Amino acid sequence: MNLRIGIDIGGTFTDLVAITGDGQVITRKTASTPHDYGEGIVNGLSDLLRQHPGTVTDVLHATTVGSNTILEAKGAKTALITTKGFRDILEIRDLRMPVLYDISWTKPRALVERRLRLEVAEKLRPDGTVVQALDMETVDAAIEMLRREGVKGLAICLLHSYANPEHEKAIAAAVRAALPDVAISISSEILPEIKEYPRTSTTVINAYVQPVVRAYITALDARLKALGIEAPLQLMQSNGGLASAAFAAAAPAHIIESGPAAGVVGGAALARRLNEPRVITFDMGGTTAKAGLVEYGEVLRSEAIEVGGGVMVGSRLLVGAGYMLKLPAIDLAEVGAGGGSICRLDAAGAPKVGPVSAGADPGPVCYGRGGTAPTITDCNLALGYLDPGGLVGGAMKLDLDAARAAIARDLAGPMGVSVEDAAFGMLRLASATMMRAIRAVSVERGRDPRQFALLGFGGNGPLFAAGIAKELGIARVLIPPLPGVFSAFGLLVADAEHHATQSVRTRLDAADPARILAVLTDLERAGSAQLARDGFPAIRQETRRAALARYLGQSSEIEVPLTGTVTPASIAEAFGVEHERTYGFRAPASEPVELMGLSVITRGMPERPRLPERIPPFAASVPATRRAWFPNGGWTETPVVDRAGLAKGPRVGPLIVQEYDATCLVPHSFRASVDSFGNIAMEATA
Repeated sequence: MNLRIGIDIGGTFTDLVAITGDGQVITRKTASTPHDYGEGIVNGLSDLLRQHPGTVTDVLHATTVGSNTILEAKGAKTALITTKGFRDILEIRDLRMPVLYDISWTKPRALVERRLRLEVAEKLRPDGTVVQALDMETVDAAIEMLRREGVKGLAICLLHSYANPEHEKAIAAAVRAALPDVAISISSEILPEIKEYPRTSTTVINAYVQPVVRAYITALDARLKALGIEAPLQLMQSNGGLASAAFAAAAPAHIIESGPAAGVVGGAALARRLNEPRVITFDMGGTTAKAGLVEYGEVLRSEAIEVGGGVMVGSRLLVGAGYMLKLPAIDLAEVGAGGGSICRLDAAGAPKVGPVSAGADPGPVCYGRGGTAPTITDCNLALGYLDPGGLVGGAMKLDLDAARAAIARDLAGPMGVSVEDAAFGMLRLASATMMRAIRAVSVERGRDPRQFALLGFGGNGPLFAAGIAKELGIARVLIPPLPGVFSAFGLLVADAEHHATQSVRTRLDAADPARILAVLTDLERAGSAQLARDGFPAIRQETRRAALARYLGQSSEIEVPLTGTVTPASIAEAFGVEHERTYGFRAPASEPVELMGLSVITRGMPERPRLPERIPPFAASVPATRRAWFPNGGWTETPVVDRAGLAKGPRVGPLIVQEYDATCLVPHSFRASVDSFGNIAMEATA
């Protein structure tokens, strides 16, 4: 039996999904091991392979090791070599602040301390012509400093090197000859684009995390081989495409937001299968909730994200709290609301949910692992929505009495309300927080959420999806098969992708069409060569083009998809259409449009479709009814079914659909059924 295995590490659980050669789906959830995430992976794989022995043909992995390295400030000792006069660009940044009126706010500390930001004498013009040749004496002095300080990671970012990389390459060659053990990142390879701070920041991030990520990938690969798994390891990129372990180790900046991307990719594959034109993905796990957008089967991407700046709601508008990473990434909004989010009263007695989480250890109070503060999971259990018999098929028992006692002590008692009112109030507050994320990827991007279906997944998404949809006026809710491990499932339907960009700054009304086509051709050729190295022949490659453009005088650009014959006029027209869709207006045709760059996505297509035709509804051992509390009816004896039971015919709420990996709540005024693929489909009845 052949197995393709997807592995996704969350804050509470590590999820594994395997698909056999004949389409059988196998799932496992195991506790995450924050001290060594590889240990949790090995535990889950060992259990899965012990019960389902077979030959593993693919191991696909989404990891947070890159983002955690930055968040925890545990990267390698890193230096920066830059053009004389530009050593402080990491401090100056782009003068953006995430808060306007907080005089105590301070910018994040630079990933490279000032004494390790080394200058060399050289100068290029914006078109790449040399004004001052590279002074190798200053390079030698920088190398001596690197040797003396024991630097492990080096970023090389010279002024205008996107137009002429020769000076950067010369420095890299000299450092490699003198210090072969130093991991080197050069900006002309990582991000050959205009704008000095984003390019420098992105290159520094790559250098900072590279030794850590490389060590993680090497150790994980060794552990897989110790289990007898010889299949190549592939990792999810922030942009939603898969990449080889070798590529991820060399350019780890591309996998910084690897973890959150997989669920949206799975949502896009499912939307294509169901012919759903517009879908909002809603992924609520143990620590955070994330929202993404899928239109006509394609994910919405952003050209840059911030890392280490906290939750990402409205990050397009409020930036500066983290480190700029200017690489394509799935456009996500994230809030600190998950099953493990701690519910509390602040100093003024106002209720608050998150962003602090109980995590995997000790976890919610009901886990019985030493947690004392009530969480969202404790509130769901206290209201009867979760089975006290346990999570993950009963493997993890839940302590109902301990959860109610914690809610009474910390919330209900101080507020002077019942345990039920306190718990439900916290769930409403969490829902309001999560609706901010959904609005951030819809309303703030010029989309009306009422025109979308809501796809809810993650360990807690199915509990909240219908209630959130009702508040937002969304009429259709889908809960996919395997909702609690859907991000791991998304890995199994993802494609190998390579994204490449190149700065090309010119007014479109004066642009050289031949130059535009030449740049696109070069980008396509490079992407095709990388896919060929990954095992995809030309016949199984697909290419998509895009441009970055803005109206002359604007300070930021938007990505514009390019189809058909590409000319300056067609780019300008496509930009006008996209600008109107995003911002609600377009300027007159006489307004000049400035091209800032070109990008190409090269995608490796599978030999046969990766998404099964149908995932049969799973049966589970569930009670016939459970007492659950609802605001419009109090305690109600509520029917409980598994997905296979719901597939027998539509049911109206209130109803609880209980599964191995998640629980779905069908509230009053909703009708639920199972569609032809195996999704739970909920529609409002009033």
